[in-house]
Amino acid sequence: MRGPVKSIVMLLTLGLAGAAGCGGDEAPEPPTTGEEMPKVGDPGPVHVHGLGVNPRDGALFVATHTGLFRAPPGERKSERVADRYQDTMGFTVVGPDRFLGSGHPDGRDGLPPFLGLLESRDAGKTWKPLSLQGDVDFHVLEASGRRIYGFGSNFDTREVTMLVSSDGGRGWEERSPPEVLIDLAIDPSDPDRAVAAGERALYMTNDTGRTWKPVGGDSGLLAWPADDALYVAAADGGVRRSRDGGESFEDVGEVRGQPAAVQGETGDELYVALHDGVIKQSTDGGVRWKVRSRP
Repeated sequence: MRGPVKSIVMLLTLGLAGAAGCGGDEAPEPPTTGEEMPKVGDPGPVHVHGLGVNPRDGALFVATHTGLFRAPPGERKSERVADRYQDTMGFTVVGPDRFLGSGHPDGRDGLPPFLGLLESRDAGKTWKPLSLQGDVDFHVLEASGRRIYGFGSNFDTREVTMLVSSDGGRGWEERSPPEVLIDLAIDPSDPDRAVAAGERALYMTNDTGRTWKPVGGDSGLLAWPADDALYVAAADGGVRRSRDGGESFEDVGEVRGQPAAVQGETGDELYVALHDGVIKQSTDGGVRWKVRSRP
């Protein structure tokens, strides 16, 4: 395994195995009065967990350890959403103004340290629990229609868990992942089919995670926005594309940085968050990249 891949996986694994390290003890806690910011000022977006584009207005949303941020179309600077500091570990946009999330609460909310599955219907301004509150913290969260895949930590056991829902997140079935997962992408034409990225390899399932088989190529962060566009962003910044659902991959470009999150909007439109908080965008399938937003 290449050094950069190993370093990313170790950080993610430690975060899952010791979930409290990303939770109540270290989660950002602004003043309990909620009336003013800390004297040191807003820390801004720290450690990007996920990305998404709101179909309502084309704004880019950035889910981080220190809250959710929004970069309007044409603007590089992102702004904090609703003065909230929720540590949104898992994040996905599922419709206009409608987001799903998971993670750890804003210190002013008085909620349990593991938030389970959350839903926002006002573009991240407010969130309500759907299920598993107090039980699970999803670090990997992906949805297609009513099918949802989640991978994260169980509060009681502190062990990693993979759950799949077929009814929009109200009921769940447990699955056995092939190894600790760092990412997952759903086939845009078949919600039962998905590719998962583990520490050592990529894996494919055709039955919602009941069985898995290895997929060729090195592991990395995933995006699958179109049938002929399954992307892998490796820890060294290299970007590969599969046009045949993971049977084969080709090198397409270099993002020049260590990816922290990847999002695909169309077959050719990609976003990659780097570990320094810079978000880059490609509109030609990962060949060329430009800065979309900065912290």
